[in-house]
Amino acid sequence: MNTEDFLSDDFLKQFKTGQQLNDFLGQIQKRAIEKMLEGELDGHLGYEKNEQNDSKNARNGYGKKKIKTQYGESEIKVPRDRDASFNPMIVPKRESMVEGIEEVIVSLYAKGMSVSDIEEQIKDVYKFEVSTATISRITSRIAEDIVAWQNRPLERVYLIVWMDGIVFKVRENSKVVNKTVYIAVGLRQDGFKEVLGMWLSKNESAASVLTDMKARGLEDILITATDNLNGFTQTIRTVFTQSATQVCVVHQIRNSCRYVVWKDKREFSHDMKDIYGAPTRQAAQAALQALEANGAASMGMLSKVGKTTGKS
Repeated sequence: MNTEDFLSDDFLKQFKTGQQLNDFLGQIQKRAIEKMLEGELDGHLGYEKNEQNDSKNARNGYGKKKIKTQYGESEIKVPRDRDASFNPMIVPKRESMVEGIEEVIVSLYAKGMSVSDIEEQIKDVYKFEVSTATISRITSRIAEDIVAWQNRPLERVYLIVWMDGIVFKVRENSKVVNKTVYIAVGLRQDGFKEVLGMWLSKNESAASVLTDMKARGLEDILITATDNLNGFTQTIRTVFTQSATQVCVVHQIRNSCRYVVWKDKREFSHDMKDIYGAPTRQAAQAALQALEANGAASMGMLSKVGKTTGKS
């Protein structure tokens, strides 16, 4: 059924304030939840209301329950069965919040709000109170899932693993300090990519990252690609001795541009892309020699950088 068939323009014009519309939507949601609960009980019992059946279990009236939704707090009728085996999915037993509110709480928690701040925000926006214990219980579920994901077993071998670190300035104990978030993305043998993990460190040290991945079952990486943060490449060679390492081309070109005057940077970057994009080693060497032949003052130093990177 089209919503315009029962929500006409004349009907909607009767609402003069946002609160009136919100109250109406809350009533609609209340009735919808009650009908959905009755439908769930029909499915649980295996027959609809007033149908003849041979089941030992049957309907057993209604109970009352207060729920909290994005439209506020309301009281609904919850159907019951004689065996007390009916556990509705939309509003589970011993739960008072419909899905949506929990998502709001998790979203506020992810943005860095404290439990007391979330409590006040929910009270101001939705006009009902959620205890700090309830908020902590909801956020702890997410924390448990995060820990489980961080410690999940990895594949034995990954074809390629990309590693990078981003440095953030954060306030800690009234001081601004640098912290590095490392991320590793692996290419599995079935062709799919997988985020292997994210690690927070006070300094740019990759040893703990690699040790953690090895402890979770990773035995070998065929190729690792990094931007060589603080000896990343050397650490990889120590932990995964058979892995071939490759420095990120974008970072390599960016670092090389430091030695080039501004007016030559665009042409130089184009020439460097020809080197790193070459299909073979011989083609890359030819492109490097062409770059050296340009005669720029800084080409000698840069060609040494390129040759050193090429060997790795």
